[in-house]
Amino acid sequence: MNLSTRQLRAFLQVARVGNFTRAAEQTHITQAGLSILIREMEKQLGCRLFDRTTRVVSLTPAGRRLLPVVERMVTDLDDVAAELSAEGDAARQTLRIAATPLVSSNLLPQVFASFRLAHPQVSLRLFDADLRDVEAMVAAGEADVGLGFFFKAAPGLAREPVGRFHLMRVEAGEPQAVGTAPWSALRGTELVGLPPGNPIQKVIDQHLAAIGRADAQRTVFNFFGTLISMVEAGFGTAVMPTFALAACRRHRVRTDVLIKPKVGLDFYRITKRGAYETEAMQAFVATLEKALPELSR
Repeated sequence: MNLSTRQLRAFLQVARVGNFTRAAEQTHITQAGLSILIREMEKQLGCRLFDRTTRVVSLTPAGRRLLPVVERMVTDLDDVAAELSAEGDAARQTLRIAATPLVSSNLLPQVFASFRLAHPQVSLRLFDADLRDVEAMVAAGEADVGLGFFFKAAPGLAREPVGRFHLMRVEAGEPQAVGTAPWSALRGTELVGLPPGNPIQKVIDQHLAAIGRADAQRTVFNFFGTLISMVEAGFGTAVMPTFALAACRRHRVRTDVLIKPKVGLDFYRITKRGAYETEAMQAFVATLEKALPELSR
């Protein structure tokens, strides 16, 4: 037995109105099509469900036994379908973003403000976490999008570049327009940085090695925000991506993009591989890609 929902709904409609013609009109199918659905249903069940006369269509004893069961099944199905649809609508109107702390506090406020002006119906939720936790949240389905410098994609995640930043020197001093400085200018400076295992610091160390600073002893801090404050306090000079410019402008520090060579780092968004990309997500990524160039200079 393999009864379809079309057969169940056809049975209910005929039972309710007691007339094949009116039931067919209300279910928007032909009377012949409705009759076929009922005949197929009766054939599968091995019994008649309706007694038919020229004037009256009435339920047989078997039909009367079946009716409350079908009513419960169709009602439960409709209720669950309505709940799932409502949940789906809510999910499509909520966007969960996970990002590292400096990205969350310096890049995203302006992006969020622009996005909300254009898409007031979408609710944005922000989770700030370290890079590994951002990946874990996206992989677990707890966040729709993760943002950060992901040098390789983790298993089960898709990675797409959304912007590009460059490495810059940050040193104590009166704020001024962003300038340029060669890597060689770092040869005689006291350096502070991130832990050696940090992926961004590894890129920085490769270029410091080219000017003879590969084994430089330096004080390390875990977060860019701490680094900037320590530079301002005179503990040394730091190298970091230009995505930190907004944070630097709130401190008494000078910034110069490092050249010879000018080193770029791609900024990525990660999503769960195979996950459906909602219109809200597409719109947010477009807003982000438009805003990032202004935020990196």
